Amino acid sequence: MLGLIAACVSACTPGVDSTSTDVADAIYHGGTILTMNGTSPTYVDAVAVKNGVIVHAGDKDGAMAMRGSRTAVRDLAGKSLLPGFIDPHGHFVMSLNMISQVNVSSPPVGPVTNIPGLIAEIQAFKDRAGIADDDWIVGWGYDQEELAEGRHVTIEDLDPHFPNNKVILIHVSNHGAVLNSKALAEYGIDETTETPFGGVINRLPGTNAPAGLLMETAWLPVVSNMPVKSGNELLEVIEDAQQLYASEGYTQAQDSASRISEFSLYQRASAQGLLYIDIVALGIFTETEAWLAPGAYSFGQYDGHLKLQGIKWAQDGSPQGKTALMSAPYLTGGPDGEEDWYGKPIQPKSDLIAQVHAALKTGIQVFIHANGDAAIDHAIEAIEAAGVTAADDRRPIIIHSQFQRPEQIDQYARLGISPSYFTNHTYFWGDVHLANRGPAQTAFISPLKSITEAGIPFSNHADFNVTPLDPFFILWTAMARESRNGTIIGPEQRVDAYQALRGLTTGPAWQVFEENRKGMIKEGLLADFVVLSANPVETSVDDIRDIEVLETIKEGITIFPR
Repeated sequence: MLGLIAACVSACTPGVDSTSTDVADAIYHGGTILTMNGTSPTYVDAVAVKNGVIVHAGDKDGAMAMRGSRTAVRDLAGKSLLPGFIDPHGHFVMSLNMISQVNVSSPPVGPVTNIPGLIAEIQAFKDRAGIADDDWIVGWGYDQEELAEGRHVTIEDLDPHFPNNKVILIHVSNHGAVLNSKALAEYGIDETTETPFGGVINRLPGTNAPAGLLMETAWLPVVSNMPVKSGNELLEVIEDAQQLYASEGYTQAQDSASRISEFSLYQRASAQGLLYIDIVALGIFTETEAWLAPGAYSFGQYDGHLKLQGIKWAQDGSPQGKTALMSAPYLTGGPDGEEDWYGKPIQPKSDLIAQVHAALKTGIQVFIHANGDAAIDHAIEAIEAAGVTAADDRRPIIIHSQFQRPEQIDQYARLGISPSYFTNHTYFWGDVHLANRGPAQTAFISPLKSITEAGIPFSNHADFNVTPLDPFFILWTAMARESRNGTIIGPEQRVDAYQALRGLTTGPAWQVFEENRKGMIKEGLLADFVVLSANPVETSVDDIRDIEVLETIKEGITIFPR
């Protein structure tokens, strides 16, 4: 249970009687213990834990004074101990469903580089899984930007190969999908279907027939009614999902945009004692009225390892999908070749303002997805219209905040807004953004350096499963900002390893009002730790992706040994 790190009891070290209230359950020493307590790296020699809480973080003698006959004394043998990583923004529910879906991602996440290869991957999955005719085939990670053909897949590509199956290929942004004809028919989408406000339906050239791609509000009715496992089936895989997070050093996951049905599943898992990492859920805005019903839900309080923190809105789509809302047009047109294309808001700004105000006036924290600078303007206006300022300490979060303008940082400071950035974009879609948005705007994407200099807390996420959970890849993209093609995206926004680590520890803890519970190695905080093969602060940017998670510890209990 204690993994590769040796546990020993030192008989020659003075301690306390095992019946004393001061006796520790475990003591960690003999390695690099990075506390993340402060704006620059600070270290301690030893940490003592009792009842899942840190009771000493300091000198070794002070820790050993708390040793009892049953204390596990852990020699880290030169390894590094850090606070457990906190997922600032992601979709935990995706990890439950991915097990029964086909990976159609492009390298380095998946194997697909062209449309024939994509078709072959789907066919191999169908054969391997024994999927019968008329059953669903769902793929994840589809990215038209990485296909050799340089275009979206259509029904003309899918129908000849899968005439008897309903196929859905979820776009890598999770903001849309390509459907074949049988799947489109299942949802009643045909040439008479009008494109909804804020949505995209690609059409076959010269016709009104849907070509297969649905984005944003055109996609919402589909994703809300997709084939999913039953609740009992999902409960059976919740252990695997938690292990996925724990294996990457995360002690807290986020499920952003939880539907009530999904949150109910987490409540069942919590009641059955199945959760051992913390899951922070954000209710999806399409169910705002139900979330806000008097007495229906309790926000901001844990029940076991589950907490409903706030409500999450989406005001635009994704920049790689060309659905992020911008103040200047895309240089390459829209997702269906539209000219003078700025993207679209998911809903009218007035609706966002009204809904955000309703949440804030009841004390509920708000999280607003906004990628494009114009969508960020909408989010800022909604928060400001509710009368919120930094002095109120409401901590509204703008998720992604990618194509932020420099002057918007000043507005964040004034209103107390904190961004959750997404520097993985610099690698996965940096080259795409250069083509779509130009070098000047792309250089300021996820401006970690500027936000740090402004003194605004931030986080940095993977948006799993849009990109892999790998925390060291997140650190690398924050430090290197290098694209797939080797282009450096805004070198002036690079940060060092310590500042990058704050985006996975102290920043996300603060964003959900848990800075007094986690994110640092400090007396009184939870004993949430990760043991690493090397100290990121002392590792070069070229080598930081090679660091390994050796052990993950949640409230003093090892949940992932390797």
